[in-house]
Amino acid sequence: MLNRLRSFLILSCVLLVSATAYSQDLAKPVSKVTLADGDSIVFLGDSITHQCLYTQYVEDFLYTRFPTNRFKIHNAGVGGARAWDALARFDADVAAYKPKYVTILLGMNDGSYQPFNQDIFDTYKQDMTELLSRLDSIGAISIPMTPTMFDSRASVIGKRERDPAMLREYNSVLTYYGTWLRELATDEGRGFVDMWGPLNNITFEQRKQDANFTLIKDAVHPDAPGQVVMAAAIITDLGFPRQVSNIRVSADLNGDVNATATGGKVTNILITDDTVSFSWKANSLPWVVPAEAQPGAVLTKLGHKLSKESLEVHGLAPGKYQLKIDDKVVGVYTNVQLARHIELQENAKTPQHQQATYVAELNKQRNAGPVRSMRGQWSQFQRYARSKRAAEADLKNEAAVAELEKWTEQIKGMDNRVAEFNAAAKLIEDEIYKTNQPISRKYVIKKVK
Repeated sequence: MLNRLRSFLILSCVLLVSATAYSQDLAKPVSKVTLADGDSIVFLGDSITHQCLYTQYVEDFLYTRFPTNRFKIHNAGVGGARAWDALARFDADVAAYKPKYVTILLGMNDGSYQPFNQDIFDTYKQDMTELLSRLDSIGAISIPMTPTMFDSRASVIGKRERDPAMLREYNSVLTYYGTWLRELATDEGRGFVDMWGPLNNITFEQRKQDANFTLIKDAVHPDAPGQVVMAAAIITDLGFPRQVSNIRVSADLNGDVNATATGGKVTNILITDDTVSFSWKANSLPWVVPAEAQPGAVLTKLGHKLSKESLEVHGLAPGKYQLKIDDKVVGVYTNVQLARHIELQENAKTPQHQQATYVAELNKQRNAGPVRSMRGQWSQFQRYARSKRAAEADLKNEAAVAELEKWTEQIKGMDNRVAEFNAAAKLIEDEIYKTNQPISRKYVIKKVK
């Protein structure tokens, strides 16, 4: 009996030590992205990345929230891509940009648009695992993202002929792929963004009022508002700063004014019987997306949650007050509203909002022009890489060999064309960095009759 007790105690100690050691080795997923001037970010993906929309809106956020830092941002999306295709262009389209962070949006095509198939999933798992390993080998921090939503109802509304079983099940296939990816990212201490959840949750809630609601008219590629939902998911899940600024001004009975602020500096405070004025130099601008994407900003409460620009003024006499910024009237508020705080980030009359809007319009030109053209070159490369694989698998297949010859000819000079499009994109970005710099603004809060 004594020997059994001794053995039990020894085994318990071994198990306790092993469990403690194992717990100490557990990886922590990346909870926050930290960026410094010059850091490189690559958005790797398929056609949903190739659309240059969610990537564009994240860029808008980075341009306005970090105006003194210049990041190297590269879109590496190609329509129709699977994980294997990302591996085929990895060296020149990812590693060459020396990324600190790489987001990965793949899986929509990997599932082959059919009910769950184990062999297809195993191929995806193998290629995705290799892709993550390749990113590790170049020292990049990988941020896998779930595949986005397949909207079967939108497909039915659009009257596209699809397999009924696929319509019922493909969105579930995508969440299975995403769940596997989340578990892998957790186990290996990677970053992670949930794209599937926000798109599905918003769609479900909106359909309680409008049964035809969709963010994805063609069932696969989110429209501009849906891409804002995706951009907001990235900003939220990766721990970026959510507030632009908060200004708090207090006037006491003696006529003295005090101001505290985050996100900038208040100077030149003056008070008269019916007016409070000060100068404000913010560290950043509000996050603004183009007009066609605005419904997504409303659905996500993007301004309040991720771009709050708050102003409080205490100690004002009862009444209504006009707020001017740089001699432009931006609103009229009661003393009660000002004491509670007002939010300016979505007020299109403010000079800072207009400045951020111009940044967004410039970046829209950048993405719709040279960035999309550059991605077109990589679409041709993808056809080349696939035809090369097919020809090498069967050199006696004359059609496959002819296809390879066709695309080999097509991509000649591609490196030069890609460099030209990147240079053209940089010229527009140079203009963005002239436009996105915050400047000192004059605030005047004056009582109106």
